[in-house]
Amino acid sequence: MSVQLLANVLLGVALVGFLGYRQATWQYLDPARIWRTPMIMAIVGVVVLAQTSATVTTTDVVFLGIEALITIGVGLTMGTITRFRTVATPDRKGRTIQSRTGWLGASLWIVLIVVRIGLDVLGGHLGAHLLTSTGTILLVLALNRAARALVIDQRIPRGDRGDRGDQTHGGRTTRGMMVR
Repeated sequence: MSVQLLANVLLGVALVGFLGYRQATWQYLDPARIWRTPMIMAIVGVVVLAQTSATVTTTDVVFLGIEALITIGVGLTMGTITRFRTVATPDRKGRTIQSRTGWLGASLWIVLIVVRIGLDVLGGHLGAHLLTSTGTILLVLALNRAARALVIDQRIPRGDRGDRGDQTHGGRTTRGMMVR
């Protein structure tokens, strides 16, 4: 096992462990923040991939597509199983809505890790070497978080405007980053 592969595995496990913990505990909901994380991970992932000297093969594209579909499906599921609650005491930013997916959401992270490792091993044997790059890992996590954010953004409980972050612009109402 190479040092880069070991570093990628440790980075991935640490990030997924952190995200899994956050899924299992109640967190104050910030509609803008649920979009910020996937955007940052995607930008960093693209920058890292741009610096990669590996050539992209058809096998890479097929495995990346499979992995993208699976991670988007898991993200959509996480958004769907997210539970919301309103707390009486707002946090220091004035937010009163909290969300979590519970242990089922954390379990979905484990499923995502197992599938990712399986695809990496199989893809490596078939010549798909781009799967193990840090940029690809960050893009996959960004896709997962974006799919989750898309569903959550639509499901934020209807409360007062401060809870949802709604604003009216020219007769159109926005919720989070989505325009209605």
